[in-house]
Amino acid sequence: MFKKIAVGISGGVDSAVAALLLKKANYQVQGVFMRNWDSNYEAGFCTDEKDFEDATVVCRKLDIPLHRVHFIKEYWNEVFSVVLREYEKGLTPNPDILCNRYIKFDSFFEHCRNNLAVDAIATGHYANTSFGPFLENYNDNEDVRLLQPADKHKDQTFFLSQVQQFSLRKCMFPIANLLKSEVRTIARKEGLLQVASKRDSTGICFIGKRRFQDFIGDFIQTREGFFIDIDSGHKVGEHSGIHKWTVGQRCCLSNFTQAYFIFKKDLSTNNIYVVPGTKHPALWNDLCITETPHWICKEPSDLTNNGVLNCSFRFQHTKPLVPCRVLKNYEGLTILLETNLRALTEGQFGVLYNDSECLGSAKIKHVCHNLVY
Repeated sequence: MFKKIAVGISGGVDSAVAALLLKKANYQVQGVFMRNWDSNYEAGFCTDEKDFEDATVVCRKLDIPLHRVHFIKEYWNEVFSVVLREYEKGLTPNPDILCNRYIKFDSFFEHCRNNLAVDAIATGHYANTSFGPFLENYNDNEDVRLLQPADKHKDQTFFLSQVQQFSLRKCMFPIANLLKSEVRTIARKEGLLQVASKRDSTGICFIGKRRFQDFIGDFIQTREGFFIDIDSGHKVGEHSGIHKWTVGQRCCLSNFTQAYFIFKKDLSTNNIYVVPGTKHPALWNDLCITETPHWICKEPSDLTNNGVLNCSFRFQHTKPLVPCRVLKNYEGLTILLETNLRALTEGQFGVLYNDSECLGSAKIKHVCHNLVY
């Protein structure tokens, strides 16, 4: 059923080995390199050109064609503009989740299907589905489920939690059953030395070597305000924009015995409330309200039939899963955590899991604080 496969080649080791495994399994493989940002803006810093060179070397080694496609306009409209609006509202968005939903598993998927005449796409994500790493269990009459990979440390299902059925059901994840160390070993054995030891990309590549606060300041107008200690009500410093700070972040204020951390941003006054010490109780919460959730398949039956879903939660992909209870409200979900988490952040996505299955996610709209300030 699936013969022609387009694999997203990023210039890293994971996508290179994904393409290698597809080629060894006798699929007709084509590589596609996505360019989502105009690197002329940050010339000399973004790794776009170096990554394309590495992708080219990999595809030559594997003897597969490499196409270069631009989604600069789509990325600006569907991801970056949304991110800017969120920051202006005092929220902290997640561009990686948005990029996967709107670019890699929408624009990329549609481009490959319409222009390359492929049967499916593949990526080097550490994820799996109920249809299997190579769609060997594909069933046209079933919804696909998003599953965690073998390497739980590299698990990227968090970033795929907003992906839609139409693309996920025809996506292969060839490295689903491999550990990162095994991926690097395969790359070395197969002579993919250009990428075998290459460091993983972190953060948003087009920011380059600049501080995020300086980068985002080029796009959002600066509005100065005060840092206010929630315990004393005193002004303890000044800031140059609430969009430059996020909940839980340390703010370097001098002449204080304890370091201050961001607690909450007030859009109406443009002030930022801070707390002394990273263990201050105001930073730790167990209740949040979300917007309308996106379910990978359909709404879980426990939530539909019983009104309560017992599952697990995370809002940062590197943090352990925490047991929770989920209820529906008139606009989204109410999530009650079994234990307090530090710096639950409005604008981030709460991602829900049941055992090894990623059920979906919802944007955190409001964090309920157990104090008056």
